[in-house]
Amino acid sequence: MRLRLAIAAMLPVLALTACGTSSTTEDAGPTRTVKHAMGETKVPMAPKRVVVLDTDKLDTMVSLGLVPVGAAQAQENQTWPDYLGPSLSATKPVGTLQQVNIEAVMALKPDLILGSKFRQEAFYDKLSKIAPTVFTERVGVTWKENFLLDAEALGKKDQAQQLMTGYETRAKEVGAKFSKLEVGIVRFMPTEIRLYGPESFSGIVVGDAGIPRPQPQQLADQDDKRFGKISQENIAKGDADAIFYSAYGEAAAKSQAEVTGGPLWKNLGAVKSGHAFNVDDEIWMLGIGVTAAGKILDDLDKHLTALA
Repeated sequence: MRLRLAIAAMLPVLALTACGTSSTTEDAGPTRTVKHAMGETKVPMAPKRVVVLDTDKLDTMVSLGLVPVGAAQAQENQTWPDYLGPSLSATKPVGTLQQVNIEAVMALKPDLILGSKFRQEAFYDKLSKIAPTVFTERVGVTWKENFLLDAEALGKKDQAQQLMTGYETRAKEVGAKFSKLEVGIVRFMPTEIRLYGPESFSGIVVGDAGIPRPQPQQLADQDDKRFGKISQENIAKGDADAIFYSAYGEAAAKSQAEVTGGPLWKNLGAVKSGHAFNVDDEIWMLGIGVTAAGKILDDLDKHLTALA
């Protein structure tokens, strides 16, 4: 009788102990520890319900044959990037890159969240209470490291390394044909014009191909070599043997139309020779992943062949 009473008294304690130690990660089964920008996190061996909070991670998921259950959008009510095809049709929006909708993330019951310290550090504590959360440090310049870290969290690092090696090999093959040409990269924003430098995503891809950049676009006098700002009056800094240009959103597209319709743009050497190419902003600027990088190589190969 005393033994039964003792066991009965212990049951509530055992129940409380079990509740205190259970977590989403443990419920998912075996875990791996991943080191990332915010520390170390135990993640499921094979995550099934992943939420991603930056555009590079959309590219990463699709490149690895996976589909996120939820994703942050670059802008409110924006559609998923066309270049990634129909695979994201079931992916639910969870706010924007800078303003994550915590309730929307929670409702999707993720078992892994991938984000960026640069953009979402303020949300990390809340997100990590919902599910194991892995953050990359920066965006753009570290895109290759980010791809491999995200792939590690997804349990796909070997596959990611193969994709990266394949991309870098192809970049050299494509670029070998155009090593005597200089390429300019110009982006129209709603309120400014940018020259993209050697540490931007598209600049890195062009650099991996070994294709030179004009001196003004090397941004030698800047610490941040992702991009520099120019005005319509000094648009000549964007000139090169070939110019690849894009616009970020509708307001920027209007600005692009005004500038490219004006005399200063039309006087650029690349424009006069028919070598200024309007390209997809989602690929060249927002993709920041191995699939987008491959499509930039496609554009370079397609448009530069006639010049070589």
